[in-house]
Amino acid sequence: MGGLHQPLTYSSPTRVQNVLSGRAPGGTGEGQVPSLVKKEVQRILGHVQAPSHSFLLRLFSWALLRVLNCLFLNVQLHKGQMKMVHKAAQGGSPIVLLSTHKSLLDGILLPFVLLSQGLGVLRVAWDPRACSPTLRALLRKLGGLFLPPEASLPLESAEGILARAVVRAAVEQLLVSRQPLLIFLEEIPGSQGPRLSALGQAWLGLVVQAVQGGIVPDAMLVPAAITYDLVPDASREVHHALVPLGLWTGALAVLRSLRAWGCSRRTCARVHLAQPFSLKVCNLLGEAEIPEEYTTNARSCWGSRQTLEQLLQPIVLGQCTVVPDTEKEQEWTPVIGPLLALKEEDQLLVRRLSRHVLNASVMSSAVMSTAIMAALLLFKHQKGVFLSQLLGEFSWLTEETLLRGFDVGFSGQLRCLVQHTLSLLQAHVVLLRVHQGDLLVVPRHGPGLTHLARLSAELLPAFLSEAVGACAVRGLLAGRVPPEGPWELQGIELLSQNELYRQILLLLHLLPQDLLLLQPCQSSYCYCQEVLDRLIQCGLLVAEETPGSRPACDTGRQRLSAKLLWKPSGDFTDSDSDDFEEAEGRYFRLSQQSRCPDFFLFLCRLLSPLLKAFAQAAAFLHEGQLPDTESGYVDQLFQYLQTTAQEEGFFECADPNLAITAVWTFRDLGVLQQMPSSAGPTLHLSPTFAIRENQEKLEQFIRQFICN
Repeated sequence: MGGLHQPLTYSSPTRVQNVLSGRAPGGTGEGQVPSLVKKEVQRILGHVQAPSHSFLLRLFSWALLRVLNCLFLNVQLHKGQMKMVHKAAQGGSPIVLLSTHKSLLDGILLPFVLLSQGLGVLRVAWDPRACSPTLRALLRKLGGLFLPPEASLPLESAEGILARAVVRAAVEQLLVSRQPLLIFLEEIPGSQGPRLSALGQAWLGLVVQAVQGGIVPDAMLVPAAITYDLVPDASREVHHALVPLGLWTGALAVLRSLRAWGCSRRTCARVHLAQPFSLKVCNLLGEAEIPEEYTTNARSCWGSRQTLEQLLQPIVLGQCTVVPDTEKEQEWTPVIGPLLALKEEDQLLVRRLSRHVLNASVMSSAVMSTAIMAALLLFKHQKGVFLSQLLGEFSWLTEETLLRGFDVGFSGQLRCLVQHTLSLLQAHVVLLRVHQGDLLVVPRHGPGLTHLARLSAELLPAFLSEAVGACAVRGLLAGRVPPEGPWELQGIELLSQNELYRQILLLLHLLPQDLLLLQPCQSSYCYCQEVLDRLIQCGLLVAEETPGSRPACDTGRQRLSAKLLWKPSGDFTDSDSDDFEEAEGRYFRLSQQSRCPDFFLFLCRLLSPLLKAFAQAAAFLHEGQLPDTESGYVDQLFQYLQTTAQEEGFFECADPNLAITAVWTFRDLGVLQQMPSSAGPTLHLSPTFAIRENQEKLEQFIRQFICN
């Protein structure tokens, strides 16, 4: 490897392309590629991809079809969505599918389905951490791509420079040949860490580079997702270290699933393909002229940002009450591999693009019956519910989901559908037959509630805005009326629009970006208005007209000052108002409709697993053993969550992913400080929150949003 320090000129993508295509002869003369470099390029390329074997592909497809027939009742794909992708492919640009990542099976199922629909062999960018060397070799022959380990070496490393050039050249060849590519934007299932995949962003960065460099004129990006009734490999203990899946281990896992599930527990899967869009025409890479007000708006939104510590800590400690007019800066996904070689603005571009596409993928995903059932049992009927009542509530929640523009991945007669869903959840529910002929459905306490919480999280995107709004209203009323007080008493209170905005903003800043998945072009103030609109539309808030105030039904957009230009804005000509001053005169009350109390509690409880984990993490501060490594402190907190769950019954919080989310949020908030040490970075309790009074203020701040 020492000889690689000399021929750095051959690490440019053009020279590597010549080596890969065989146009550059060996030797050591001028303009020729040394044989050592040529061998090294071929070795790295062997880590990235391998020639596909058509016979092996046909054999694997034949076997996979039979396995899928045993695992699933059906795998659904909307013909109209597939038609959109075919039409996009006819334009001559390569297709790049950017997908969520619910299961390791995604990388096999999605290519198989699209191959059967005539899209061709899909090249899948796999995470090498998820596969053993033997399985990686097989997947390469089936069209898989792997990032070589040298690609993550430092920028000044000769081996790293050459490896990144080889990967870039391979991706450019793939795009030029118009082979469809699949990139996962979420981390592999079972991994502890950020939701957005650093590896996925690295692969997406290579596609962006190819379009920027003119290697291909454009690329069509297709947001994609697969949803399951039950995720096939979700039974793995996610708090254990991720172990690479071997070939025989995977085969045995499939056999165990076939034996355990049987025909009666076969599930459904659904493939979702959102509207394809051009990478060059999405105003991210294009050269089209953008209106001046849009440019100013975007510059204000992205140029003025503060950390969570700057935004929330003074308010938590009671040092101030005003929420700063700026956005939150929070990025948990590290920059690795080929993305390191990009300029900082291009790295930011890729991060924004990946968040935007992941948002589109999640919004286009269907809600499965198990998610609806889990949410009903966990957040409305932990003590049990009769089947006759459950039928009506399942129908109600399905209708509410459809009204919010989300699809559902099931159909059929209501009673048969509910009974099938309960059979899928039989490990987590108890069915008791009563003398009237009805059934009593009771969730199993303990780990069963934790599993139901994970399933119910799939429903959260459909109700996220309303859930944030309901928790914000709960926080606003916390200091005025007792939470256990009657609904009529809470409905008396007037809630000003400014107070609601402030409370929603506080909760938005507290919640992690990976949960909210706000579009990069959407400001927090714009989202506040969306939340308020949703609360009014669903009937929870009713406008209260006051003398001299502008009617609440007047939705005319306001002209905003330059200072607030990045806040929600639309038509800049409707009004001569310079600020949100008119909002001060707008007031709302909680609706007194009979359905509102239960719906309000349900919405609040959708966020309760995360918020309760945060509150318990605050209570744990005086018990935790610090300093400690990040992983060590996460283990401490997770053990505390499990112990508290046994004592108080909050099993929905006993999740390792919630523990690491709480630790990272507290680190951003300045509660925990990360400092270097000889053993690596360690976490320390900040001097500010070493004071017990401040710990209690933090816990109280979080608990105001929780509704039991």
